[in-house]
Amino acid sequence: MARLSFEKKRTQQPVEYPATVPVRVFGPGYATVGGTSVVAVAGEEIQQAVLNHLQRLAISLGAPVRATVQDDQAGCVVPLEVSADGSSRMTGEPERVPTTAPAPRPGAVPPGSSQAPTGRFGPAPVMSETAVAAAPAEPTAPVAPVQPLIAVPAEPLIAVPAESAAPVTTAAPTPPRGFDAVAEEVLGDGPLTETAEGAELLTEPMSRINEAVRAGRIDAAAELADRTLAEASAVFGEHHAEVLHLRELRAYIAYLADDPVRAFRLSLDLARLRRQARDGEAAYGNVQSAATAWRAVRDPEEGLRLGRDLIDLWTDLTAEPGPAADDPRPLESARARMVRLTDRAAKAAAQA
Repeated sequence: MARLSFEKKRTQQPVEYPATVPVRVFGPGYATVGGTSVVAVAGEEIQQAVLNHLQRLAISLGAPVRATVQDDQAGCVVPLEVSADGSSRMTGEPERVPTTAPAPRPGAVPPGSSQAPTGRFGPAPVMSETAVAAAPAEPTAPVAPVQPLIAVPAEPLIAVPAESAAPVTTAAPTPPRGFDAVAEEVLGDGPLTETAEGAELLTEPMSRINEAVRAGRIDAAAELADRTLAEASAVFGEHHAEVLHLRELRAYIAYLADDPVRAFRLSLDLARLRRQARDGEAAYGNVQSAATAWRAVRDPEEGLRLGRDLIDLWTDLTAEPGPAADDPRPLESARARMVRLTDRAAKAAAQA
């Protein structure tokens, strides 16, 4: 039987880094990223919206994105690198610039502006990486306008930081998993299907789906993926390798379309199927995709409901041989987020 996960069929290929993206934060609710307006929604900090926009760009490119962030209120320019897992790091020293008055906030959120991961940027306080990773996340109210900003998101979409303080070892590099693996396949030139029979039916529609994603036509990609998934399910059956493969792609497209709840549910359903098939590697990849989508869910009550399902399955995986058992830290980070979500939900209920 063919292996089902993206990460198993792709070998890593070098991806060119994009040019530095100019970012300007004009005020508490408005910024531009590469000339595109980004607007914070209610209850969200503009820094979160900017980091989410850059993280989505990194996912679509399959490589970290470098940006130069000018924060007019804080009066600084910070060079950043944002990875596909949502983590970020400063690539140079911040520079002070004169503060300016905030620009007026536009009336509507433009298409393609993103929302979700937590974190801020700016001159980092002197602390260890461990202390930075443990910083509180998901604030319930806007911060003071000139509060110093932190260079590493307090809650990256996947809990492993981009740069670890652990000593260098000779262990084999970790293969891409979750949405990172899907992005590599979409951007790469490897096989598009899992099986010979799938190649005959699906090569052409898969090529069109990937091309739409690469071009940023996410709505068109979603429509093509839904149609292709329905056709493949009718021909091969719901549990065929090609159908599961397409469902992974559909979950990734939902995430890019800012539909994290659907991306979560698709990914978690796939993780259950892979676990039932005793494929711990593929199941863990789908769990990581689900975790990425879950961290983009802004409503604390919804986050708690989805988080319970995620952690239940994740805990079961750690009790079995496989990559989930080998590294319990991401699961502990997810449990810590549940505590924060519980606190946010209680505060929201008290204010209602």
